[in-house]
Amino acid sequence: MAALAAGSLVLAAGCSPGGGSGSAAGVGGTPSASGSSAAARPSASPSASPALPPAKGSVKVVSTLTEGLESPWGLAELPGGDLLVSSRDKGTITRIDAKTGRKTLLGSVPGVSPAGEGGLLGIAVSPTYGADHMVYAYFTTESDNRIARMQYDENGTTPGRLLGAPDTILRGIPKGSIHNGGRIAFGPDHMLYAGTGETGDDGLAQDRKSLAGKILRMTPDGQPLHGNPEADSVVYSYGHRNVQGLAWDGQKQLWASEFGQDTRDELNRIVPGGNYGWPEAEGKAGKKGFIDPVAQWKTSEASPSGIAFVKGSIWMAGLRGERLWRIPLSGKGDGEPLAAPQPFLEGKYGRLRTVLAAGGDKLWLVTSNTDTRGTPKPGDDRILVLAVR
Repeated sequence: MAALAAGSLVLAAGCSPGGGSGSAAGVGGTPSASGSSAAARPSASPSASPALPPAKGSVKVVSTLTEGLESPWGLAELPGGDLLVSSRDKGTITRIDAKTGRKTLLGSVPGVSPAGEGGLLGIAVSPTYGADHMVYAYFTTESDNRIARMQYDENGTTPGRLLGAPDTILRGIPKGSIHNGGRIAFGPDHMLYAGTGETGDDGLAQDRKSLAGKILRMTPDGQPLHGNPEADSVVYSYGHRNVQGLAWDGQKQLWASEFGQDTRDELNRIVPGGNYGWPEAEGKAGKKGFIDPVAQWKTSEASPSGIAFVKGSIWMAGLRGERLWRIPLSGKGDGEPLAAPQPFLEGKYGRLRTVLAAGGDKLWLVTSNTDTRGTPKPGDDRILVLAVR
């Protein structure tokens, strides 16, 4: 594919090779028939001219929803507003009351093998949760990374034993001590997307037969869609080093954050079948056949994890950078930012792992200081409620 024209931004921002891993997006749109080309890709074409966000934004910390979380990683919203949060190292899923912050342990995910950057990573709630009560999880085992779903018994009375046995829908994603990817999210088409890492083996990112260093797209049962770039494959895009965040904008365009190595971290606009260059390109390389990122950062100022779309902007959590980045979008459909990215909360809450749209101008933000790479303060880790513009 021809490389996208590089944007005018060259940002002073970044990721470290050992920064960590991490955003799920909300469900929207109309369900499509599984396995049908008509069910296929979220459209990158604008359906209407959206109101543009201001060039400069703002962030206000409204409250701390809850504290005392251990190695939190994934975050998902249940119908009604309560949250589910995963613990990477403990392998557990906990429910957070959205009004009081009260924590209820749902249970452990069997088979999780936490080591290095692996463990229980992203989680997502089924788009048909009202009918099936399914919770999805991406996690590392002794042999691979995989995606499984479990039924949550909301009527159960025994804390810690409210999750059913996991039903594995996709296995065989390569694992490593680093770069396990891990973010999962249901898109506007109600299909499941997953970001994977190349496990430190650079060649896997360009190997289309490998599930490593990719963005995957599948049915809720883990099956490939015929509308994907290649028939009978869940691979949606490739040439990624370590995808950590997934989110869709108001025009149903998919975005992904990605760890660089020594030079640049990336925010990418994802197109089906796109080759994002790793290991031949890092950041805006302008090389034929590769798609350049829309925005890039120095590796000392980002280490990007989860992303979310709120109020016309992509919001990106930074681990090593210890800040929240705002990238206002122009709404043109080509992914060009409206203005230069803007940092917030620099160093105030330590490492930032996951962001999730909370409705209106609100955003949930998860810190990540208890994952052995941060410096925990009293109360860490926590979920913050932000008002953003």
